[in-house]
Amino acid sequence: MTRFAVRTLTLNPAIDVSSDTKRVEPTRKVRTCNERIDPGGGGINVARVLNRLGTSVEAIYLAGGATGGSLDQLLARAGLERRLVPIADDTRTSLTIHEHSTGLEYRFVPEGPTIRPEELGACCDAIGAASSDYFVASGSLPPGIPDDFYATVGDRVREGGARWVLDTSGAELDAALSAGGIFLLKSSREELNEDAARDLVASGRVEHIALTCGGEGALLIDPEGAWFLPGVQTEPVSTVGAGDSFLGGMTHGLATGLPPTEAFRMAVASGAAATLSAGTDLAYPDDVRRLLGLVPEPQRIA
Repeated sequence: MTRFAVRTLTLNPAIDVSSDTKRVEPTRKVRTCNERIDPGGGGINVARVLNRLGTSVEAIYLAGGATGGSLDQLLARAGLERRLVPIADDTRTSLTIHEHSTGLEYRFVPEGPTIRPEELGACCDAIGAASSDYFVASGSLPPGIPDDFYATVGDRVREGGARWVLDTSGAELDAALSAGGIFLLKSSREELNEDAARDLVASGRVEHIALTCGGEGALLIDPEGAWFLPGVQTEPVSTVGAGDSFLGGMTHGLATGLPPTEAFRMAVASGAAATLSAGTDLAYPDDVRRLLGLVPEPQRIA
C-alpha cells in the first residue's frame, strides 16, 4: 500500500476565482481585472502548501460535473498527487472580489453540490486506499453528508495508524469532538474560546489545539500547557487562505519531526506568508522561511 507523510480530505472543494475592481456597485456591471483561478477547499489548500514545502502529500477530494474536470486540471497543473472521487453534481465555484477604493474583500461561497450515499461510500474506499503518518480533514460538509461523517473518518484513519488532524466548525465539529481521538484541532477564537479548548485537552478528546486569533497571533494548547505567539506584521495583499496555510505549515512541521511548539512557529509564519499572495493564492516557501526568522519562541502562559 502506498504511504504518504500526509493525506488530506476535501469533501466540498471549489474552483476559487479572485479579481480586483475599483468599486463594487449594485445593478451596474462591475468591471474586474487581475483575475486568478485556483483549486480550493480546505484540505486541497492545506495539500498545496504542504506540496510547496516539500512534504509528501496526497489530496483526496470529491468533484464532478463540468467544473469537476476543471478542478482536476488545476490540481494537475499544481503538481499535486491526488485521488478524485467522482460525483454527479457540479463542483462549486467561489468568488473573491478585492475592492481597491476601500481595501475590502468580498467573498461569495456557494454551499456546494449534494452528495449521494454511493458517492460517500466511494469516498470511504478512497480513504482506505493508502496510508499516511498524518491525515488532515479540512472544510465544510456539502449537502447530503451527515454531521457525524468526520467522526467516522477519524475512527478509520486512526485504525490505519495516522494521526487525525481536523479543521471544521458547527455541527460536524461537535460530532467529531464527541467522538474524540483528535491529535490536532485547528480552530479560531471566534469558534472556540480558550477555556473550552483547555477543557477539551484536559478531557483527552483532543491532544493539541491551535487557535488563531487574527492579527493578534495564535494560541497552542496541549497537555503540557498553553503557548502564545504574536502575529507577524506584514502588509497584507489578501487574507484568503491564511488559515489553511497556517494548518499546512504546522502539519509540515509535525510531519518533519519538529516538536509541537516549533511546528507552531512554522504555522504562524505560513499563515502570515499567505497574506503576501494575491487573491486566492497561498503561502510560498521563500516567504515562510523569511518570516520564520521574525517569529519568536512561543511564550508560555498560565
